[in-house]
Amino acid sequence: MKAWVFGDNIDTDAMAPGRYMKSGIGEIAKHCMESISPAFASAVRKGDAVIGGRNFGMGSSREQAPEALRHLGVAVLVAQSFAGLFYRNALNLGLPAVVCLDAKRIRPGDLLRIDFEKGKIENRTKGEVLDCEPIPSHLMHMVRDGGLLPHLEKRLKK
Repeated sequence: MKAWVFGDNIDTDAMAPGRYMKSGIGEIAKHCMESISPAFASAVRKGDAVIGGRNFGMGSSREQAPEALRHLGVAVLVAQSFAGLFYRNALNLGLPAVVCLDAKRIRPGDLLRIDFEKGKIENRTKGEVLDCEPIPSHLMHMVRDGGLLPHLEKRLKK
């Protein structure tokens, strides 16, 4: 997966601009990160990773922010830290969010491989491995099921 790198304090309005909130997720996603990186929404590819610094996802608790990233095909979020509600919204929508104190070592375009449950990020471009917080297995089950609602539906059917 290719890395798209952003800095500290990236707020939810950058991911899901307020002026598009009455639109569907497809329209919101077209404007994802446009205030920071105008080409992002059209250039990001399915399976890519978004890398942030400290406090990624700060601001309002709008779940359309991680939903827009997921809609664009982003496979994982990696940051030094996440705003609490954003972090949970991402996982609830089936988008893994990995806390990595060394996230700033990742550069734009680096190719990554991530083991969520072991807490390892292999930077294939640099030939190094970064430690990160593992995602607990019960949360990874939820993510693999597509998020909280599909996970609950699956459990209720049993």
